[in-house]
Amino acid sequence: MDFLHTLWLGQPVWMWLGFHVLVVGLMAFDLGLLHRDKDRVIEVKESLVLTGCYLLLGLAFGGWVWWYMGRTQGEEFVTGLVIEYSLSMDNVFVIAVILTALGVPRSAQHRVLVWGILAAVLLRGLMIGLGSALVAQAHWVLSLFAAFLIYAGLKMLFSKEEDEADVENSASLRFLRRRLRITREPHGQKFLVRLPDPTTGKAVLWFTPLALALTAVNIADVIFAVDSVPAIFAITTDPFIVYTSNIFAILGLRSLYFALAAMVERFAYLKTALAFILIFIGCKIVVADTLGLVDLPPWVSLAVTLALLTIGIVYSLWRTRGVSQAHDKAAHRV
Repeated sequence: MDFLHTLWLGQPVWMWLGFHVLVVGLMAFDLGLLHRDKDRVIEVKESLVLTGCYLLLGLAFGGWVWWYMGRTQGEEFVTGLVIEYSLSMDNVFVIAVILTALGVPRSAQHRVLVWGILAAVLLRGLMIGLGSALVAQAHWVLSLFAAFLIYAGLKMLFSKEEDEADVENSASLRFLRRRLRITREPHGQKFLVRLPDPTTGKAVLWFTPLALALTAVNIADVIFAVDSVPAIFAITTDPFIVYTSNIFAILGLRSLYFALAAMVERFAYLKTALAFILIFIGCKIVVADTLGLVDLPPWVSLAVTLALLTIGIVYSLWRTRGVSQAHDKAAHRV
């Protein structure tokens, strides 16, 4: 059993295996016990409770990291977790737009998110492994990450809603529709169905609109990972901390979706706060790593991130306080 104590990416093998056993157990409990009924719609209250549970589990894991690996690593994990959760919020809003534009019913959205999260775990693992290898070979890669984060933050800050890409007419979905057999009508919660080919009449496999939605969600996650992965590398270059904080945030993303998707219009100004978070993290790399002027401890990044996120949420809720009242009146009239 000596191989369990062999170092892999800076940490013993048993730590990597133990973390993945924990993740598999959490997903089995969530999907196999709590959500066995695939047609059941997750309500906002349940979504908030699940999100809180995942966040508490993530913080508990961070406490273990603090106890076993040290205070600095514990602070880095918690900071990375908060940053990933923060950036995931914008991802949630984009996913809500995608599923709405493609006409995915709420009862089927859970299935898309489950498979989307499984794919996201694999994709994030590959991207983090690649990022770790690059940073280990050439530390100046962090400066490239900084430039990209500042650019992404400025782009997010000055972009307008009308500049957002039309999901239905996006280049990726147009390409898929040209290359694949996709049914016009949904088929329950199936991604693949066997139907006659219009030319030959033989039964062949067709993709359903649900499969198209899953593909679009995965593409969106890859795009957002390009922001979030460099952001966590700005906090720490330890692959174990980077990976585990990312995965805990992804696990909470599905439950977070059903809460935020129902209140998208209430968070109109949250994107501005997320833009400033990206710009701050990029500037932190420039000041602390590239120029070596100031050594900012992880708790400073955590405090700034929480402050910006809190301001964005509170300001959004205050500015859109009339939206919920209008919805309540409309619902009362119905």
